[in-house]
Amino acid sequence: MASNVRFDPCFLVASILLYYIIGDLATAHNVPQAQLTPYKGQHLMKVSIGTPPVDIYGLTDTGSSLVWTRCPCDVCYNQIHPKFDPKKSCTYSEISCQSEQCHLLLDEAACSQNICNFNTGYASGFSKGVLAKEKVTVTSTSGQAVSFDIAFGCAHNDTFYFDAMGIIGLGPGPSSFVSQIGSKRFSYCLLPYGTDPSITSKINFGNGSEVVGDGVVSTPLIVTKDFPSYYYVTLEGISVGDTYVPFNSSGKVSKGNTFIDSGTPQFGLPPDFYDRLVVEVKKQISIDPIKDDSLLGTRLCYRTEITNENGPILTVHFEGADVELKPTQTFHRPLKEYEYYCFGITSTANSDLASWDGLGIYGNYFQANLLIGYDLETMMVSFKPTDCTKQ
Repeated sequence: MASNVRFDPCFLVASILLYYIIGDLATAHNVPQAQLTPYKGQHLMKVSIGTPPVDIYGLTDTGSSLVWTRCPCDVCYNQIHPKFDPKKSCTYSEISCQSEQCHLLLDEAACSQNICNFNTGYASGFSKGVLAKEKVTVTSTSGQAVSFDIAFGCAHNDTFYFDAMGIIGLGPGPSSFVSQIGSKRFSYCLLPYGTDPSITSKINFGNGSEVVGDGVVSTPLIVTKDFPSYYYVTLEGISVGDTYVPFNSSGKVSKGNTFIDSGTPQFGLPPDFYDRLVVEVKKQISIDPIKDDSLLGTRLCYRTEITNENGPILTVHFEGADVELKPTQTFHRPLKEYEYYCFGITSTANSDLASWDGLGIYGNYFQANLLIGYDLETMMVSFKPTDCTKQ
């Protein structure tokens, strides 16, 4: 006898997910987490979006807040992975332009046919599209799924030329992944530049993601009203071996003079600080640097690999926290086809970082092999030397 009950595949998928989610959240020490994959100087965070869930690999970015992914595009890069198609998800819904959520999450919300639109800019491009609600799913320390309902950008136009499917903003702003899932703390371990992409690490959220144990150092986090999407810290100076180079020649340091950005590879410094630092690095390396190479510009590079044996240890002095970096962390081979080994710290002058006049940018190259934890209750960020390949 035929049944009159209509089969709803969306309800079935959602019910299965809910079964696992409720079961997991009832388990002690179950920490939401996601996989991080190194890719061309960036780190891609794996989440699933929609119902049924579709895997998304978004650039992990503490330097911005909005979460967005490429949807069917008018103008965008032809990425490797398929774009997210909202028509195939039964939990997708666009946000009204009149809604409180639209204006809370976006600094300058725009309307189009009563739909909330976003237009967000970065140093290297922009993204435009529709703000929508959707279910996002990550794994957990128990290995099972945990889902959250968040607002995200469904991009129809962007100028980014990368295979990331979007950006997972982890900044302190209200539209960030961290803020929307209600997490007051998170931590991650980034793999060194050049690591085989088959090796992954983790990012953890909420209680249980704290960075503790031997070797942990911590520095105050500063979030300003003028730039609420950034995590600022105070960089006092950098030691090259035993020689201390202060942030300012005068010795005076402004609070919150550097921000932590997992979405930018470089460690960018104001020109005066950078110039003084490079002079000292050259002094402590007995090899002659490359000169007058148009491909390298003003970068400090060598034709001989700089190792822990022939290069100096750098100590980054944050307020109350000294982070030691070995030469293998501070020198990189930027182009595989050339035997060049270049200093990973750069000047913010004459680059896409130039708009951050007077500020430092602590990029992801120098966050590698450190377990870094952000506590938004105590407003501290902690660092612990860690082999991130064994996470």
